[in-house]
Amino acid sequence: MNKPPYDITSSILDLYGKINERLGQCKGLMLVRPEAQLRRENRIKTIQSSLAIEGNTLEIEQVTAILNNQSVLAPAKDILEVQNANLAYELLPTLKSHSIDDFLRTHHVLLKGLVEEAGKYRSNAVGIMKGTEVKHVAPGSHMVPSLMNNIFDYLRKDNDPPVIKSCVFHYEMEFIHPFQDGNGRMGRFWQTKILMDENRIFEFLPIEAAVKEKQKEYYQALADSDSQEKSTQFIEYMLGRILEVLDGVLSASATKGADYGKRVEFALAQLDGWFDRKTYLEVCKNVSTATASRDLRQMIKDNIVEVSGSARMTRYRKI
Repeated sequence: MNKPPYDITSSILDLYGKINERLGQCKGLMLVRPEAQLRRENRIKTIQSSLAIEGNTLEIEQVTAILNNQSVLAPAKDILEVQNANLAYELLPTLKSHSIDDFLRTHHVLLKGLVEEAGKYRSNAVGIMKGTEVKHVAPGSHMVPSLMNNIFDYLRKDNDPPVIKSCVFHYEMEFIHPFQDGNGRMGRFWQTKILMDENRIFEFLPIEAAVKEKQKEYYQALADSDSQEKSTQFIEYMLGRILEVLDGVLSASATKGADYGKRVEFALAQLDGWFDRKTYLEVCKNVSTATASRDLRQMIKDNIVEVSGSARMTRYRKI
């Protein structure tokens, strides 16, 4: 096995530590398996986001309708992509992240009816274009099987944390570009599978939606890693998205139906230094503006925070 090149930077260590902390909080709050409705909503977000990154035009409402077996006026290719993706995500619990056979089987499910070589490594040369410029030339097709064997060996044998290995695998797979089509969605899907083996909560987290929100940065992290010939930048990018999604889960849990005391305790644990009402709302995502204002006024009365400025310039800081 040739270990893929990357550095463990201070940023990676910091992000990894925070992710572990959030996973512990999720376990403590018994959030490892969200409610059925939330699981479904997150699955829909995941499918829509991952396909949208690849150019699928369907919105959340249309994806929801398709998965409810309702008719949708849309390109047949886009509809089939959604149906295939749903079948693939249904397979997640049965797949083995270290299995090349399962990896190829998943690609067959995702791309069935969309490309001729579904479930098979590409047999031709490929390059990634941006306009008229070639941004990335993938290794020759004759090299693909041995390169993929190597990164699966890395998954099986290396002792680095699975969360980090999931990011490395994602990048290396995109670099190799083993398939005629569907490389992006397979990279994101298989990272989810590796993460899920580490902690079941990842089966239900819409990490792809966080990637879509910062899609430009996603491609930049891939390009930066290409130019540096190591996946360090991409690891940092993906750990950041994972942390964002976990923070969102914890924030929604802490603020959904929580009383003032629990809400304030949660928010102040996340906020360092001066903050304003907008920042408080970003942490407590499920409360109204009016509730946030009441919370902040009460915190002043309770001598929990000090205040500076007035009107829109008001800032708060934990005492």
